[in-house]
Formats: sequence, C-alpha cells, structure tokens
Amino acid sequence: MRPKKTILCVDDNDQALAVRKFLLETRGYRVIAVHSAEEAIERFREGGIDLVLGDVVMPQMDGNEMVRHMKDIAPEIPMILISGTVKAFERANRADAFLPKGACTPVEMLERIRVMIARKRGPRKILRPVFVSPEAAVFEAASHPVAS
Repeated sequence: MRPKKTILCVDDNDQALAVRKFLLETRGYRVIAVHSAEEAIERFREGGIDLVLGDVVMPQMDGNEMVRHMKDIAPEIPMILISGTVKAFERANRADAFLPKGACTPVEMLERIRVMIARKRGPRKILRPVFVSPEAAVFEAASHPVAS
C-alpha cells in the first residue's frame, strides 16, 4: 500500500479549513491543518510535507509571504494559494498555482493537487522485461512520464 501524501492546509477561516480538510481526507490524503502562516512555517520546517495549500489573505503574514519563506526552506515542494478575490492573484505570484475561491470546483482543486504531487514525485518507475527465457526473466527500471 502506498503511503498517504501529506498536505499542509493553511487558512485563518475555521470553516474553510474544516471543509478542505474533510475533502482531502476523504480522498486519502493526510492533512495537517493550521490557522496561521507562522504556525504553517514552523510545521513545514519539521519536514514530511508533500504539498502546501494556503489562503492568500491572512492576518500578520499573507500567503505569498508564507510561500516565500517555505520556498527558501524547500523549493521543490509544490504550493497552491487560494483567494476569494481575483485581484489577490496579483499578490499570489510566488506559489506554483493559484485557485480562485468559488470559481474553482472541488474536483478541479483535487485534480490540480493530484497533478502537482505527481510532478513532485517524478516519473514512475516500472519494470519491463529486457530478456525473457523459459528459465528466467531479467528486468530493468524504465522511466515513464506521468500523464497530466
């Protein structure tokens, strides 16, 4: 069985955070939910995060600044920012993706998350036969790009 991928979910709105956490957990993700950018950065430093999903507009530190700090720590981790205002997209320029609240369905968000985690993982390794005889088969690893 594959290990669950861990998503760090950040939002100062309790209701929005609970809905995202439920949606992601019912799809098999492990979710770490936090209420502030500062708390998210602390948790991110501990490692083990496969993707960050955060709100742009938060008190003290906005999502874009949070992403900047996290990218300094681990630039390879995909990060998605969400905002209820389309104008916030202009401020969400450090994340790998931006999703507008309300204009993006849960299915679209889940697909974006799936694709970004797959890209982080890299190409899948599969075993293909190199030489097959009745006595034995020899296999080698082959890289195949993940369909997106």
